[in-house]
Amino acid sequence: MSKNYDFIFIGGGIVGTASALKLLQKKNLRILLLEAEDSLAKHQTGNNSGVIHSGLYYKPGSLKALNCTRGREMLYEFCETNSIPFERCGKLVVATNESEIPALRMLEERGIANGLTGIKRLTREQIKEHEPYANGIEALSIPQTGIVDYVAVTNKYAELIIKNGGEIKLNAKAKKIKVNCTEIVVITDQDEFKAKYLVNCAGLYSDKVARMSGINPDVKIIPFRGEYYELKKEKQYLVKNLIYPVPDPQFPFLGVHFTRMIQGGVEAGPNAVLAFKRTGYKKSDIDLSNILEMISYSGFWKMAKKHYKMGFEEFRRSFSKNLFIKSLQKLILELTENDIVPGGAGVRAQALDRDGKLLDDFRIIQTDKMIHVLNAPSPAATASLSIGDTISDMIIKNFKLN
Repeated sequence: MSKNYDFIFIGGGIVGTASALKLLQKKNLRILLLEAEDSLAKHQTGNNSGVIHSGLYYKPGSLKALNCTRGREMLYEFCETNSIPFERCGKLVVATNESEIPALRMLEERGIANGLTGIKRLTREQIKEHEPYANGIEALSIPQTGIVDYVAVTNKYAELIIKNGGEIKLNAKAKKIKVNCTEIVVITDQDEFKAKYLVNCAGLYSDKVARMSGINPDVKIIPFRGEYYELKKEKQYLVKNLIYPVPDPQFPFLGVHFTRMIQGGVEAGPNAVLAFKRTGYKKSDIDLSNILEMISYSGFWKMAKKHYKMGFEEFRRSFSKNLFIKSLQKLILELTENDIVPGGAGVRAQALDRDGKLLDDFRIIQTDKMIHVLNAPSPAATASLSIGDTISDMIIKNFKLN
């Protein structure tokens, strides 16, 4: 196979594969996608609850809002065309006390501004018609939300990349990147590959790849672990579809919620606890070099000063099943500690700026030869085809491939 390409994409998650696919569908190019792991979708893509988001939460006009609402329908159509199981099941966002009603109203306004139709405001009695065991005084019913297996989606993207003439190499972690006037060289453990252009979709390592290529990303990726419990089979009747709380607007996290999964079963979570390793899926996963990176970044201490109380509570909840169940009982009173068992965990690649701000929107930067996707957390999986469209259009326009 050739080792000289037009484009090298780094990162075999759902954003990297969608972007490579979209570019191949528009232009006949030599494209190579490099993935560090032994399979695609190993990290953020493969460790979430598989929700197809509606676009309810995001600031109107933001990249998240525009790409989520567009990408959601593109994803539904893609799944339908390619026989990937999915379900447009809808969800409830539930206010459990009067203090949450203003934020619920704001979400309704955002949803309408983002083009969501069919949003219904539910009373306490109407909540029970949708979710008989949910506890709430008022809720929003959002019909556009769905569920899918994002690993299956990513693997289908990859299949189509190869069908369209692209190449994918696994176990190919970028160790070094050389950028000169005529080409970019990506060096892995086994080989080196040359291309005219580079697209960085490395997720948890996106800031490292940017620095490796000589770019100052001006953000640091901070890993937040999201831990899940699962409802025991005999208790899964408590959740029909998806039940979400009203999120805290201070943070880019949605709060612990209940999700029926496309493969079966019901997940409860996740929390959002600082991880001490970029791939820190377990509490015992610790990388001293990663800790040093975090604590030597000025933005980390500014974030810590602002949000230390929330961070401390998340750590307490991470180590206490009793505290976790209390969070879940706000939404379903009948749930007990005996009804849940430990599930999986995911790690969110959250970009943090020097002012200590957790970036709430997607962040994509470009140079004359490179594009770097530096912040693409949820709803990036939902929005993947739209993000891929955006990136491929940027490439064609700015790299003059017309």
